[in-house]
Amino acid sequence: MDNYKRLLLANKAWVQEKLSLSPNFFGDLAKEQKPEFLWIGCSDSRVPAEEITGTAPGEIFTHRNIANLVNHTDFNLLSVLSFAVEYLKVKHVIVCGHYGCGGVKAALSSHRYGVLDEWLRQIKDSYHDNRELVTHAGDLDQQADKLVEINIHEQLKNLMKTNVIQKAWHEERRPILHGWVYGMSDGLLKSLYKIEPGSPIEDIYRFDY
Repeated sequence: MDNYKRLLLANKAWVQEKLSLSPNFFGDLAKEQKPEFLWIGCSDSRVPAEEITGTAPGEIFTHRNIANLVNHTDFNLLSVLSFAVEYLKVKHVIVCGHYGCGGVKAALSSHRYGVLDEWLRQIKDSYHDNRELVTHAGDLDQQADKLVEINIHEQLKNLMKTNVIQKAWHEERRPILHGWVYGMSDGLLKSLYKIEPGSPIEDIYRFDY
């Protein structure tokens, strides 16, 4: 059987399972979505947000890209952030990276990857600013994992610099920003950082309200 046909058959089985538990499952789901969480994660196929958090459809609004970056020129990410915060009124924004991230490892190398090189530039900058901390972490894999953690923190800081987050903090004291990392080898999520609404922002990045 072709692999894509297996996906279609699995979907039918999933539908039947949901309907057997709740005949109105899809009718209720189609009416609206009220997720409490925005998940900004890595595109890695081994880190599906709903699967590793045990959540159901409608509970997490999701954006994924290579190495879970919050880039101020990425209008895809910014559109998702705006919709989640301003219209869905999410209470939490989670930036979730993962150990063994291929994007981070690529950023640590001097290999050329085409357009990906420009995307990973931000991670290279983070390495440059934290070189001693990274190089003292151990072997290359340990260095990459340390940079994974640093990258997550950098993306939280990038979120704080956005007008979307600052406006929501000022007007509604939400959302809380979280930095999590997923362990590929054990399946566990670990909370690394938590930034409460109204946390200090450097003056040059702060908007007046």
